[in-house]
Amino acid sequence: MQTGDRSRRWASRARREVHHALEAGIGHSAAGTLTGGFMIVLAITNAIACALWSVPQIHDSHGAWIRALDIGSAVIFGGEYALRLWSCVELPFFAQKSPWRERLHYASQPVQALELLTFVPTLVSLVTGFDLWATMMLRFVKVARYSPALHSLGRVIAAERAALFGALVIMTGLVIFAATMIYFIERNAQPVAFGSIPAAAWWAVITLATVGYGDVVPITPVGKLFGGLLMIAGLAAFALPFGIITAGFGREATRRDFMVSWLLVARVPLFGGLDAAAVSQIITLLHSRTFDAGDVIVRRGMAGDRMYFLVSGDAIVETDDGEVTLKEGDFFGEMALLEHRPRSSTVRAGTRVRALVLDREDLERLARRHPAIMARIREVAATRRRVNRGEVD
Repeated sequence: MQTGDRSRRWASRARREVHHALEAGIGHSAAGTLTGGFMIVLAITNAIACALWSVPQIHDSHGAWIRALDIGSAVIFGGEYALRLWSCVELPFFAQKSPWRERLHYASQPVQALELLTFVPTLVSLVTGFDLWATMMLRFVKVARYSPALHSLGRVIAAERAALFGALVIMTGLVIFAATMIYFIERNAQPVAFGSIPAAAWWAVITLATVGYGDVVPITPVGKLFGGLLMIAGLAAFALPFGIITAGFGREATRRDFMVSWLLVARVPLFGGLDAAAVSQIITLLHSRTFDAGDVIVRRGMAGDRMYFLVSGDAIVETDDGEVTLKEGDFFGEMALLEHRPRSSTVRAGTRVRALVLDREDLERLARRHPAIMARIREVAATRRRVNRGEVD
């Protein structure tokens, strides 16, 4: 029995290590950096090899080597996929049912389904004989999987999707307007180039984008004047989505420290038991801060505009009656935040502290999305108010 227990503990520890190496990402652990770097290089190599395969001379002289790379890469990516399925049961969010059910649930996620495209086509080609060499290019998705920069871009686009959709509507409307106007202006002078609104739409797009290929240009004075004004309008309209994404990256930079891992949030007991979707929502509301031993986290009299969740380290609360030590998993600052008043205590880092910070605006979002968590925060605040008379806020 003891041997069985040791075996299960060893397997659990091995799964955690494997999962961390696959999910931690570049820069967050040595194993994660090595794994991520290798996978990115392999994916880029496959994309280059796929492009070279289309060159007849290279295909004839080095096709066997490229095919060997294709098969070897499929084996590696297939093995990585199997390791993800094997280790996913160690996630807090995938450890509530039987292992095979949780693995099936994990595999059914869209991201995991997309991973199948990195190795299944090659296996199919080996069995059926179909030439599916072009699918090597699909392995470039591994760059997105392991690249922190592309993770940030995806989160920015997801967060700003409403604004980006609005910008797309404006740009589409401008193209339709420009194509319609230039059609009426130039159709008699250039019936071939501007003989219909769809035909004129090509000129509208390249003019608004200020590309100006010169293959289609207005020749009437009114058409030239309209084209000049449209170029100026295009500078503003087509720059709009880039401005939205740039602003989104600015906000993302303050959050990206901890957002690469669900496990960081899972270490806070208040968030225990939440499913992956709920934790993903909470991740967007928090940002991380690190404090060295002795640093003041909050000072008495400061505005209570945020609260803190301790992920690691100890924090010392300085009160009139002495000092109170907060440990990993505790949170503070909620009373001043909820009551819109200055802080009544100073909190400093007893050791090196990593904390998740929740601002006032994001607290309101948390209350709307997860009322149970908000109720727990209010409950703790009420208890501290009764027992400690506001000494930890």
